[in-house]
Amino acid sequence: MLDFTFHNATKIIFGRNTEKKVGEEISKLGKKVLFHYGGGSIKKTGIYDRVVESLKKAGVEIFELGGVKPNPRLSLVKEGIELCRKNGIDAILAVGGGSVIDSAKAIGIGVPYEGDVWDFYSKGKKVEEMLPLGVVLTIPAAGSESSGGSVITNEDGWYKRSTNSVNMRAKFAIMNPELTFTLPNYQTAVGAVDIMSHVMERYFTNVKNVDFTDRLCEATLRTMIRNTPIALKEPENYDARAEIMWAGTIAHNDLLSTGRIGDWATHGMEHELSAIYDIAHGGGLAIMWAPWMTYVYKHDIERFAQFAYRVWDVEPDFRNPEKAALEGIKGLKEFFASLGIPVTLTDAGIPDDRFDEMAKKATEDGPLGQFVKLYKDDVKKIYELAK
Repeated sequence: MLDFTFHNATKIIFGRNTEKKVGEEISKLGKKVLFHYGGGSIKKTGIYDRVVESLKKAGVEIFELGGVKPNPRLSLVKEGIELCRKNGIDAILAVGGGSVIDSAKAIGIGVPYEGDVWDFYSKGKKVEEMLPLGVVLTIPAAGSESSGGSVITNEDGWYKRSTNSVNMRAKFAIMNPELTFTLPNYQTAVGAVDIMSHVMERYFTNVKNVDFTDRLCEATLRTMIRNTPIALKEPENYDARAEIMWAGTIAHNDLLSTGRIGDWATHGMEHELSAIYDIAHGGGLAIMWAPWMTYVYKHDIERFAQFAYRVWDVEPDFRNPEKAALEGIKGLKEFFASLGIPVTLTDAGIPDDRFDEMAKKATEDGPLGQFVKLYKDDVKKIYELAK
C-alpha cells in the first residue's frame, strides 16, 4: 500500500425529500446563484419547481442556464462564465447528473481565471480556485457530485478531456433516490456501467498489498451487480435506487483510490468514442471494458483471476488461473449485455473507419494507462477487438 492523503469536504445530504433543503444550503455559499441544468426532464418531473421554490424561500437571486448536453460542451461553459461575470454570481447550483455537474465545475473554475478555461483541460493548468458549487443529483453515474474531476468536450476538433483538483469538489450534494425513479432504463443501465467502471479503473493496479481497498472495490461492484437488475425491473424500488446512488458516490470520491494507483486507459479510449459519436459515456465504457481486459489480462493473471473469484463467483481453479480470468471477463461482458445495452461497436452502430484517428488522439499526450502502458498501436488493436 502506498502513502496517501485522503480529504473529501463534500457534505452529503441523503434521503427522501432532501431537495427541499437546497435553498438553505446554497444560501450559505452565495446570494446570486447560477442554476445550471440540462434539458426539460427536471421540469417534467417537478424537480425544477421544487428547487426554485426552495431557492426563492431562501432569498437567493436566481440566474438560469439550461441546455447541458451529455458529453457537455465547451461553448456552453464559456457562455456560463460570461453570465457569471456579468452578473456578479457568487455560487453555482447544478441540478442533474454528471454532465451538468462537470459543466458547472468548468464554469466555476473559469470565472476567476483570466485565461481560456480550456487551458485546465488541455494544457495541465492547475486549478487554484472555483466558485462554490452545490449539487442536486438526479442521475447516479459519474460520481461528480463529490469527485474532484470534470470532463468537457471541445467542439473544435471534438476533443473530450478532463481535469482534476481537490479544489473542484462540491460543497454539498443533495441525493434523493426518489429523483431517479423516472430515469429511462437505458440511463439507469449506462449509469451503472459508469459506476462500475470507476471502481474497475482503481481495482486494476500494480500496487501490491491493497487487500482492504480490493475488498471495498469488490463489495461496490457486487452491490451494483445485485441492485441494477432490480432497479430496471422495479424503477420505484427505493432500496435498490438508494444502493446504486450511494455506490456511485463511493465509487468516485477517491476512497477506493487510497494507497493504490488506478489505470484509466479504458476511460481515455472511451472519451474518443463519445467525443466523435456522442454515445453516452457509460454506453461507450460497456463496449470498451472487455476488449481492454482481453488485451492486458496476461500482465497480471492472478489479479484478473481474483476479480473472477470474488466478483463473479467463478469457481476457484488455482491450477489454471488463466481460465478463471477469462471467465471473469466473460461474466462482465454478459452482465453488461443483460442490462439491455450494446457491448460491441457494431451493435452500437459505430463504424470502424476512424480507429487510427481515435488512437492517435487518445495517445497524443503520451501512452494511456498505468496498469499497462498503451501506445497508439495498442489502442488501435483494442478498438479492433471492440468490433
